Amino acid sequence: MNHAYSITAAELAARGRDDIPPELLSSAHLIYSSPATLAFNSPGAQGFGVKRAGLAVPGSVMLLVAPACCGRNTSALGCEASLAERFFYLMQDDTDIVTGRHLARIPEAVKEVCDSCAVRPSAVMICITCVDALLGTDMERVCRKASDYADVPVVPCYMYALTREGRLPPMVSVRRSVYSLLQPREKVPTSVNILGFFSPLRDDTELYALLRAAGVRAIREISRCADYEEYQAMAEANFNLVLNQEARHAAADLQKRLGIPSVELARLYQTDKIANQYRLLGQAVGAKFDDAQYRERAEQAITDFRDTFGRRTFAVGEWLNADPFELSLSLIREGFAVSEIFGTVGGSNFVYVKKIAALSPGTIIYSNLSPSMMFYDGADSQCDTVIGRDAMYYHPALPGVAWNDERQPFGYAGVAALFGELAKALSGKEESAR
Repeated sequence: MNHAYSITAAELAARGRDDIPPELLSSAHLIYSSPATLAFNSPGAQGFGVKRAGLAVPGSVMLLVAPACCGRNTSALGCEASLAERFFYLMQDDTDIVTGRHLARIPEAVKEVCDSCAVRPSAVMICITCVDALLGTDMERVCRKASDYADVPVVPCYMYALTREGRLPPMVSVRRSVYSLLQPREKVPTSVNILGFFSPLRDDTELYALLRAAGVRAIREISRCADYEEYQAMAEANFNLVLNQEARHAAADLQKRLGIPSVELARLYQTDKIANQYRLLGQAVGAKFDDAQYRERAEQAITDFRDTFGRRTFAVGEWLNADPFELSLSLIREGFAVSEIFGTVGGSNFVYVKKIAALSPGTIIYSNLSPSMMFYDGADSQCDTVIGRDAMYYHPALPGVAWNDERQPFGYAGVAALFGELAKALSGKEESAR
Protein backbone atom coordinates (compact mmCIF):
# COMPACT_ATOMS: atom_id res chain seq x y z
CA MET A 1 0.00 0.00 0.00
CA ASN A 2 1.51 3.34 -1.03
CA HIS A 3 -1.31 5.59 0.14
CA ALA A 4 -2.88 6.39 3.50
CA TYR A 5 -5.78 4.14 4.35
CA SER A 6 -9.08 5.97 4.65
CA ILE A 7 -12.79 5.24 4.76
CA THR A 8 -15.78 7.55 4.49
CA ALA A 9 -18.15 8.04 7.38
CA ALA A 10 -20.94 6.48 5.31
CA GLU A 11 -18.88 3.39 4.51
CA LEU A 12 -17.81 2.92 8.12
CA ALA A 13 -21.32 3.42 9.48
CA ALA A 14 -22.66 0.86 6.97
CA ARG A 15 -20.18 -1.74 8.23
CA GLY A 16 -21.34 -1.28 11.80
CA ARG A 17 -19.55 -1.19 15.15
CA ASP A 18 -18.79 -4.92 15.04
CA ASP A 19 -17.10 -4.74 11.63
CA ILE A 20 -14.55 -1.96 12.01
CA PRO A 21 -11.78 -2.42 9.38
CA PRO A 22 -8.53 -3.84 10.77
CA GLU A 23 -6.66 -0.76 9.54
CA LEU A 24 -8.50 1.19 12.24
CA LEU A 25 -7.73 -1.31 15.02
CA SER A 26 -4.44 -0.96 16.87
CA SER A 27 -4.42 -4.64 17.83
CA ALA A 28 -4.51 -5.77 14.20
CA HIS A 29 -1.22 -4.34 12.92
CA LEU A 30 1.96 -2.51 13.80
CA ILE A 31 1.48 0.95 15.30
CA TYR A 32 2.60 3.99 13.35
CA SER A 33 4.11 6.55 15.71
CA SER A 34 2.26 9.54 14.30
CA PRO A 35 2.19 12.89 16.13
CA ALA A 36 -0.96 11.73 17.91
CA THR A 37 0.26 8.29 18.92
CA LEU A 38 3.42 9.81 20.36
CA ALA A 39 1.14 11.23 23.03
CA PHE A 40 -0.37 7.91 24.09
CA ASN A 41 1.34 4.97 22.39
CA SER A 42 3.94 4.79 25.13
CA PRO A 43 2.48 5.28 28.61
CA GLY A 44 5.39 7.54 29.48
CA ALA A 45 5.93 9.44 26.25
CA GLN A 46 4.40 12.89 26.45
CA GLY A 47 1.89 14.91 28.45
CA PHE A 48 0.52 13.07 31.48
CA GLY A 49 1.97 9.63 30.96
CA VAL A 50 2.07 7.16 33.83
CA LYS A 51 5.25 8.58 35.30
CA ARG A 52 4.07 12.15 35.56
CA ALA A 53 0.50 11.21 36.43
CA GLY A 54 1.69 9.07 39.33
CA LEU A 55 3.14 12.18 40.94
CA ALA A 56 -0.28 13.84 41.12
CA VAL A 57 -0.40 12.96 44.84
CA PRO A 58 0.97 16.05 46.65
CA GLY A 59 4.34 15.51 48.27
CA SER A 60 4.90 12.11 46.67
CA VAL A 61 8.02 10.86 44.91
CA MET A 62 8.45 8.15 42.33
CA LEU A 63 10.84 5.21 42.23
CA LEU A 64 11.20 3.90 38.69
CA VAL A 65 12.13 0.21 38.72
CA ALA A 66 13.23 -0.53 35.18
CA PRO A 67 16.02 -1.44 32.77
CA ALA A 68 18.49 1.32 31.99
CA CYS A 69 16.82 2.16 28.68
CA CYS A 70 13.56 3.09 30.41
CA GLY A 71 15.47 5.12 32.97
CA ARG A 72 17.20 7.07 30.21
CA ASN A 73 13.85 7.77 28.56
CA THR A 74 12.48 9.13 31.82
CA SER A 75 15.52 11.31 32.29
CA ALA A 76 15.55 12.52 28.68
CA LEU A 77 11.82 12.87 27.94
CA GLY A 78 11.06 12.87 31.61
CA CYS A 79 8.98 15.70 32.89
CA GLU A 80 9.15 19.33 33.75
CA ALA A 81 12.21 20.53 35.62
CA SER A 82 9.97 21.10 38.65
CA LEU A 83 9.38 17.35 38.86
CA ALA A 84 12.94 16.16 38.25
CA GLU A 85 13.84 16.05 41.95
CA ARG A 86 10.87 13.76 42.62
CA PHE A 87 12.20 10.95 40.42
CA PHE A 88 14.46 8.17 41.70
CA TYR A 89 15.75 5.09 39.90
CA LEU A 90 16.37 1.43 40.69
CA MET A 91 17.92 -0.04 37.58
CA GLN A 92 17.55 -3.69 36.55
CA ASP A 93 20.40 -5.61 34.95
CA ASP A 94 20.13 -8.80 32.90
CA THR A 95 20.25 -11.04 35.96
CA ASP A 96 17.45 -9.07 37.63
CA ILE A 97 15.29 -9.49 34.55
CA VAL A 98 15.92 -13.23 34.41
CA THR A 99 15.66 -14.01 38.12
CA GLY A 100 13.60 -11.17 39.60
CA ARG A 101 16.18 -10.62 42.34
CA HIS A 102 15.62 -6.83 42.16
CA LEU A 103 12.33 -7.30 44.01
CA ALA A 104 14.16 -7.95 47.27
CA ARG A 105 15.96 -4.60 46.91
CA ILE A 106 12.83 -2.49 46.49
CA PRO A 107 12.02 -2.04 50.24
CA GLU A 108 15.59 -0.92 50.97
CA ALA A 109 15.52 1.40 47.94
CA VAL A 110 12.27 2.98 49.16
CA LYS A 111 13.75 3.60 52.61
CA GLU A 112 16.91 5.06 51.08
CA VAL A 113 14.82 7.40 48.92
CA CYS A 114 12.82 8.62 51.91
CA ASP A 115 15.94 9.13 54.03
CA SER A 116 17.60 11.15 51.27
CA CYS A 117 14.75 13.67 50.93
CA ALA A 118 14.95 16.94 52.85
CA VAL A 119 11.21 16.65 53.47
CA ARG A 120 9.88 13.15 54.03
CA PRO A 121 7.62 12.15 51.11
CA SER A 122 3.91 11.74 51.70
CA ALA A 123 4.05 8.57 49.59
CA VAL A 124 6.31 6.64 47.25
CA MET A 125 4.88 5.67 43.88
CA ILE A 126 6.71 2.68 42.41
CA CYS A 127 6.59 2.75 38.62
CA ILE A 128 7.31 -0.59 36.95
CA THR A 129 7.52 -1.55 33.31
CA CYS A 130 6.68 -4.40 30.94
CA VAL A 131 9.60 -6.38 32.41
CA ASP A 132 7.68 -7.04 35.63
CA ALA A 133 4.50 -7.64 33.66
CA LEU A 134 6.26 -10.46 31.84
CA LEU A 135 7.75 -11.72 35.11
CA GLY A 136 4.29 -11.79 36.68
CA THR A 137 5.42 -9.68 39.63
CA ASP A 138 2.92 -9.25 42.46
CA MET A 139 3.63 -5.56 42.99
CA GLU A 140 0.83 -5.13 45.52
CA ARG A 141 2.67 -7.53 47.86
CA VAL A 142 6.04 -5.89 47.15
CA CYS A 143 4.59 -2.45 47.92
CA ARG A 144 3.05 -3.63 51.18
CA LYS A 145 6.43 -5.01 52.27
CA ALA A 146 8.18 -1.78 51.25
CA SER A 147 5.60 0.32 53.09
CA ASP A 148 6.10 -1.66 56.31
CA TYR A 149 9.88 -1.48 56.00
CA ALA A 150 10.15 2.24 55.19
CA ASP A 151 7.10 3.37 57.20
CA VAL A 152 5.58 5.31 54.31
CA PRO A 153 2.64 4.61 51.99
CA VAL A 154 3.88 2.83 48.85
CA VAL A 155 1.68 2.45 45.77
CA PRO A 156 2.37 0.69 42.44
CA CYS A 157 2.00 2.47 39.10
CA TYR A 158 1.95 0.13 36.14
CA MET A 159 3.66 1.44 33.02
CA TYR A 160 2.71 -1.61 30.98
CA ALA A 161 2.29 -0.75 27.31
CA LEU A 162 1.30 -4.40 26.85
CA THR A 163 -1.96 -3.73 28.70
CA ARG A 164 -3.08 -0.85 26.51
CA GLU A 165 -5.71 -3.04 24.81
CA GLY A 166 -6.77 -4.77 28.04
CA ARG A 167 -9.34 -4.12 30.75
CA LEU A 168 -7.02 -1.84 32.72
CA PRO A 169 -4.84 0.21 30.34
CA PRO A 170 -1.99 2.16 31.96
CA MET A 171 -3.83 5.49 32.19
CA VAL A 172 -6.90 3.80 33.71
CA SER A 173 -4.81 1.94 36.26
CA VAL A 174 -2.76 4.98 37.31
CA ARG A 175 -5.93 6.94 38.03
CA ARG A 176 -6.92 4.27 40.51
CA SER A 177 -3.43 4.37 42.02
CA VAL A 178 -3.39 8.11 42.71
CA TYR A 179 -6.69 7.95 44.61
CA SER A 180 -5.92 4.70 46.44
CA LEU A 181 -4.25 6.53 49.33
CA LEU A 182 -7.44 8.31 50.38
CA GLN A 183 -8.57 7.20 53.85
CA PRO A 184 -12.18 7.06 55.13
CA ARG A 185 -13.61 10.30 56.49
CA GLU A 186 -17.01 11.54 57.53
CA LYS A 187 -18.91 12.78 54.49
CA VAL A 188 -19.61 16.49 54.02
CA PRO A 189 -22.82 17.05 52.02
CA THR A 190 -21.50 20.25 50.42
CA SER A 191 -18.25 18.69 49.16
CA VAL A 192 -17.66 17.35 45.62
CA ASN A 193 -14.64 15.92 43.82
CA ILE A 194 -13.93 16.30 40.11
CA LEU A 195 -12.14 13.24 38.72
CA GLY A 196 -10.76 12.55 35.29
CA PHE A 197 -7.82 14.83 34.55
CA PHE A 198 -4.38 15.37 36.05
CA SER A 199 -4.55 19.11 35.41
CA PRO A 200 -7.36 21.44 36.48
CA LEU A 201 -10.31 22.64 34.47
CA ARG A 202 -10.03 26.10 32.95
CA ASP A 203 -10.90 28.75 35.54
CA ASP A 204 -13.76 30.08 33.39
CA THR A 205 -15.56 26.72 33.29
CA GLU A 206 -19.19 27.29 34.28
CA LEU A 207 -19.33 23.95 36.12
CA TYR A 208 -17.76 25.62 39.16
CA ALA A 209 -20.39 28.37 39.27
CA LEU A 210 -23.28 25.96 38.69
CA LEU A 211 -22.17 23.67 41.51
CA ARG A 212 -21.73 26.58 43.91
CA ALA A 213 -25.16 27.94 43.00
CA ALA A 214 -26.54 24.51 43.92
CA GLY A 215 -25.02 24.76 47.40
CA VAL A 216 -21.64 23.03 46.92
CA ARG A 217 -18.99 24.70 49.06
CA ALA A 218 -15.90 22.58 48.41
CA ILE A 219 -14.99 21.52 44.87
CA ARG A 220 -11.76 19.54 44.87
CA GLU A 221 -9.51 18.40 42.04
CA ILE A 222 -6.31 16.50 42.72
CA SER A 223 -4.34 18.97 40.60
CA ARG A 224 -5.46 21.88 42.80
CA CYS A 225 -4.63 20.20 46.13
CA ALA A 226 -1.86 22.26 47.73
CA ASP A 227 -0.67 19.54 50.12
CA TYR A 228 -1.30 15.98 51.30
CA GLU A 229 -3.88 17.05 53.88
CA GLU A 230 -5.95 18.80 51.24
CA TYR A 231 -5.62 15.69 49.09
CA GLN A 232 -6.93 13.56 51.98
CA ALA A 233 -9.90 15.93 52.29
CA MET A 234 -11.13 14.53 48.99
CA ALA A 235 -12.38 11.57 51.06
CA GLU A 236 -15.07 13.85 52.52
CA ALA A 237 -16.86 14.21 49.18
CA ASN A 238 -20.58 13.60 48.99
CA PHE A 239 -20.12 12.44 45.39
CA ASN A 240 -17.57 12.38 42.59
CA LEU A 241 -18.04 14.00 39.20
CA VAL A 242 -16.26 11.85 36.60
CA LEU A 243 -15.34 13.91 33.53
CA ASN A 244 -13.18 11.35 31.75
CA GLN A 245 -14.18 7.73 31.20
CA GLU A 246 -10.63 6.65 32.06
CA ALA A 247 -11.48 7.57 35.66
CA ARG A 248 -14.48 5.21 35.90
CA HIS A 249 -12.41 2.46 37.50
CA ALA A 250 -11.00 4.88 40.08
CA ALA A 251 -14.50 6.15 40.86
CA ALA A 252 -15.79 2.60 41.27
CA ASP A 253 -12.94 1.83 43.67
CA LEU A 254 -13.71 4.97 45.71
CA GLN A 255 -17.35 3.97 45.94
CA LYS A 256 -16.39 0.49 47.12
CA ARG A 257 -13.75 1.60 49.64
CA LEU A 258 -15.09 4.95 50.84
CA GLY A 259 -18.76 4.89 49.91
CA ILE A 260 -18.52 7.88 47.57
CA PRO A 261 -21.00 7.55 44.69
CA SER A 262 -20.24 9.07 41.30
CA VAL A 263 -21.96 10.83 38.41
CA GLU A 264 -20.34 10.84 34.98
CA LEU A 265 -20.38 13.79 32.59
CA ALA A 266 -18.89 13.75 29.10
CA ARG A 267 -16.89 16.56 27.53
CA LEU A 268 -19.17 17.72 24.71
CA TYR A 269 -19.17 20.50 22.11
CA GLN A 270 -22.84 20.26 21.07
CA THR A 271 -24.55 22.94 23.13
CA ASP A 272 -27.94 21.21 23.22
CA LYS A 273 -26.29 18.05 24.51
CA ILE A 274 -24.41 20.04 27.15
CA ALA A 275 -27.71 21.56 28.28
CA ASN A 276 -29.33 18.15 28.51
CA GLN A 277 -26.38 16.81 30.49
CA TYR A 278 -26.66 19.61 33.04
CA ARG A 279 -30.40 18.97 33.30
CA LEU A 280 -29.78 15.30 34.05
CA LEU A 281 -27.04 16.16 36.55
CA GLY A 282 -29.48 18.48 38.33
CA GLN A 283 -32.01 15.68 38.56
CA ALA A 284 -29.37 13.34 39.99
CA VAL A 285 -28.25 15.74 42.74
CA GLY A 286 -31.61 17.39 43.44
CA ALA A 287 -30.81 20.81 42.01
CA LYS A 288 -31.84 22.91 39.03
CA PHE A 289 -28.97 24.47 37.14
CA ASP A 290 -29.61 27.83 35.49
CA ASP A 291 -27.20 27.53 32.57
CA ALA A 292 -28.97 29.83 30.08
CA GLN A 293 -26.41 32.64 30.17
CA TYR A 294 -23.50 30.26 29.63
CA ARG A 295 -25.22 28.53 26.72
CA GLU A 296 -26.04 31.87 25.13
CA ARG A 297 -22.42 32.96 25.41
CA ALA A 298 -21.17 29.77 23.74
CA GLU A 299 -23.68 29.94 20.91
CA GLN A 300 -22.89 33.61 20.35
CA ALA A 301 -19.21 32.72 19.99
CA ILE A 302 -20.11 30.21 17.27
CA THR A 303 -22.33 32.75 15.50
CA ASP A 304 -19.66 35.46 15.66
CA PHE A 305 -17.08 33.10 14.20
CA ARG A 306 -19.36 31.99 11.40
CA ASP A 307 -20.37 35.57 10.56
CA THR A 308 -16.74 36.68 10.44
CA PHE A 309 -15.03 33.75 8.72
CA GLY A 310 -17.84 31.98 6.89
CA ARG A 311 -18.60 28.29 6.77
CA ARG A 312 -15.12 26.86 7.07
CA THR A 313 -14.11 23.31 6.15
CA PHE A 314 -12.25 21.59 8.97
CA ALA A 315 -9.80 18.73 9.43
CA VAL A 316 -10.08 17.43 12.99
CA GLY A 317 -7.36 15.44 14.74
CA GLU A 318 -7.39 13.41 17.94
CA TRP A 319 -4.44 14.95 19.78
CA LEU A 320 -6.72 17.52 21.37
CA ASN A 321 -9.04 18.10 24.29
CA ALA A 322 -12.11 16.56 22.68
CA ASP A 323 -13.43 13.39 21.17
CA PRO A 324 -12.65 14.06 17.48
CA PHE A 325 -15.89 12.50 16.30
CA GLU A 326 -18.14 14.34 18.76
CA LEU A 327 -16.38 17.62 17.95
CA SER A 328 -16.72 16.94 14.21
CA LEU A 329 -20.42 16.23 14.63
CA SER A 330 -20.80 19.50 16.52
CA LEU A 331 -19.10 21.45 13.73
CA ILE A 332 -21.26 19.82 11.08
CA ARG A 333 -24.44 20.54 13.02
CA GLU A 334 -23.41 24.19 13.29
CA GLY A 335 -23.23 24.48 9.50
CA PHE A 336 -19.50 23.95 8.98
CA ALA A 337 -17.97 21.17 6.91
CA VAL A 338 -15.57 18.49 8.14
CA SER A 339 -13.63 16.93 5.30
CA GLU A 340 -11.23 14.78 7.37
CA ILE A 341 -11.07 13.22 10.80
CA PHE A 342 -7.86 11.70 12.15
CA GLY A 343 -9.08 9.49 14.96
CA THR A 344 -9.32 6.13 16.67
CA VAL A 345 -12.76 4.57 16.32
CA GLY A 346 -14.15 2.50 19.18
CA GLY A 347 -17.39 1.41 20.75
CA SER A 348 -17.76 4.61 22.77
CA ASN A 349 -17.65 7.00 19.83
CA PHE A 350 -19.13 4.91 17.01
CA VAL A 351 -22.50 6.53 17.70
CA TYR A 352 -21.00 9.82 16.48
CA VAL A 353 -19.75 8.14 13.31
CA LYS A 354 -23.31 7.07 12.49
CA LYS A 355 -24.63 10.60 13.02
CA ILE A 356 -21.81 12.11 10.95
CA ALA A 357 -22.60 9.64 8.17
CA ALA A 358 -26.22 10.83 8.09
CA LEU A 359 -25.23 14.52 7.81
CA SER A 360 -21.90 14.36 5.98
CA PRO A 361 -21.47 10.91 4.38
CA GLY A 362 -18.35 11.92 2.46
CA THR A 363 -16.31 12.90 5.52
CA ILE A 364 -13.07 10.89 5.33
CA ILE A 365 -11.74 9.06 8.38
CA TYR A 366 -8.03 8.30 8.75
CA SER A 367 -6.44 6.22 11.48
CA ASN A 368 -3.43 7.72 13.23
CA LEU A 369 -2.50 4.18 14.21
CA SER A 370 -2.17 2.80 10.68
CA PRO A 371 1.37 2.52 9.29
CA SER A 372 -0.08 3.65 5.95
CA MET A 373 -0.30 7.20 7.38
CA MET A 374 3.35 7.65 6.50
CA PHE A 375 2.10 8.07 2.92
CA TYR A 376 -0.41 10.81 3.73
CA ASP A 377 0.28 13.98 1.75
CA GLY A 378 -2.99 15.95 1.92
CA ALA A 379 -2.79 17.01 -1.71
CA ASP A 380 -6.47 16.24 -2.32
CA SER A 381 -7.73 17.62 0.98
CA GLN A 382 -10.62 20.06 0.88
CA CYS A 383 -10.06 21.53 4.33
CA ASP A 384 -9.04 25.13 5.01
CA THR A 385 -8.86 25.09 8.85
CA VAL A 386 -7.51 22.50 11.29
CA ILE A 387 -8.09 21.57 14.92
CA GLY A 388 -5.70 19.28 16.83
CA ARG A 389 -1.94 19.10 17.02
CA ASP A 390 -1.79 16.06 14.74
CA ALA A 391 -4.07 17.72 12.17
CA MET A 392 -1.73 20.72 12.22
CA TYR A 393 1.16 18.38 11.48
CA TYR A 394 -0.63 16.91 8.47
CA HIS A 395 -1.60 20.41 7.21
CA PRO A 396 1.25 22.72 8.27
CA ALA A 397 0.29 25.52 5.85
CA LEU A 398 -3.28 25.88 7.10
CA PRO A 399 -4.51 28.03 10.00
CA GLY A 400 -5.78 26.25 13.05
CA VAL A 401 -5.38 25.52 16.75
CA ALA A 402 -3.71 22.65 18.62
CA TRP A 403 -6.39 22.77 21.32
CA ASN A 404 -4.48 20.54 23.70
CA ASP A 405 -3.45 22.84 26.53
CA GLU A 406 -3.12 21.16 29.90
CA ARG A 407 -5.82 23.36 31.45
CA GLN A 408 -8.88 21.37 30.50
CA PRO A 409 -11.84 22.95 28.68
CA PHE A 410 -15.29 21.77 29.63
CA GLY A 411 -18.91 22.64 28.94
CA TYR A 412 -20.11 25.84 27.34
CA ALA A 413 -16.93 27.66 28.34
CA GLY A 414 -14.93 25.12 26.35
CA VAL A 415 -17.05 25.75 23.26
CA ALA A 416 -16.67 29.52 23.55
CA ALA A 417 -12.93 29.23 24.15
CA LEU A 418 -12.43 26.97 21.12
CA PHE A 419 -14.12 29.35 18.71
CA GLY A 420 -12.32 32.27 20.30
CA GLU A 421 -8.97 30.56 19.70
CA LEU A 422 -9.98 29.70 16.13
CA ALA A 423 -10.91 33.33 15.50
CA LYS A 424 -7.50 34.46 16.77
CA ALA A 425 -5.73 31.90 14.56
CA LEU A 426 -7.59 32.91 11.43
CA SER A 427 -7.23 36.62 12.14
CA GLY A 428 -3.51 36.13 12.62
CA LYS A 429 -3.25 34.26 9.33
CA GLU A 430 -5.05 37.03 7.50
CA GLU A 431 -2.81 39.67 9.11
CA SER A 432 0.35 37.81 8.07
CA ALA A 433 -1.01 37.38 4.53
CA ARG A 434 -1.41 41.15 4.22
